[in-house]
Amino acid sequence: MNSHRINWSHYDEPAQSLESSVSEKLALYGSSSLSGAEHLRLLIGTDSLVDALLRHFGSLKALSRASFRELRQFLPKRKAEAVMAALSLSNVVETEHALSAPLSSAEAIYRANLDMRNFHQEVLRVVLLDCKYHCIMKRDTFKGTVNECLAHPREILRPAIIHSAFAFALVHNHPSGATSPSEADLHLTKRIAAGARILQINFLDHLIVGQATANGLGYFSFKEAGLL
Repeated sequence: MNSHRINWSHYDEPAQSLESSVSEKLALYGSSSLSGAEHLRLLIGTDSLVDALLRHFGSLKALSRASFRELRQFLPKRKAEAVMAALSLSNVVETEHALSAPLSSAEAIYRANLDMRNFHQEVLRVVLLDCKYHCIMKRDTFKGTVNECLAHPREILRPAIIHSAFAFALVHNHPSGATSPSEADLHLTKRIAAGARILQINFLDHLIVGQATANGLGYFSFKEAGLL
């Protein structure tokens, strides 16, 4: 990895005029007036490093999915931490807002689990709900490869039993960004629904989280599709 790491010490001297002009623009017109690169420049303080990051990752969207290890190839530890925190903050804000209300719809469940859009590995999450559909807790029960997530209904339903949940939802991601369910997804949903009926626990929905497109929010709901 070291052979690919940029020697950021060469960029320690900030481009003062550029940084000053961005700061002035922020003060005068607000953050909405700044481009993505300008936001990064305020975080990192060095225009050359901003250019290097955007050249390597290709876009802010791709950069937002970068791991800490990947960022450390370009940035010192504290700056890598700051970039990761800043790029995930909007997800954190929206997730906390979603969790303050009942998760009674597919969109609400999706917004409460936005962090899953950036996972590089397939993860299956159980969201436990009380009788008013407020979140009791979220638990990641399985992690698979990029293309598969092996899960057993017993392990998925166990948290709902232990925590006396009134209802639960399943959420899992497709790292490819596509939200169409696979045959394995359909089969798992049927098995979980059968187990939930036996235990008399309300299986509210199963969502597949991907990347948002122009035609949708970036999720597939089994309930909305009439498959649950």
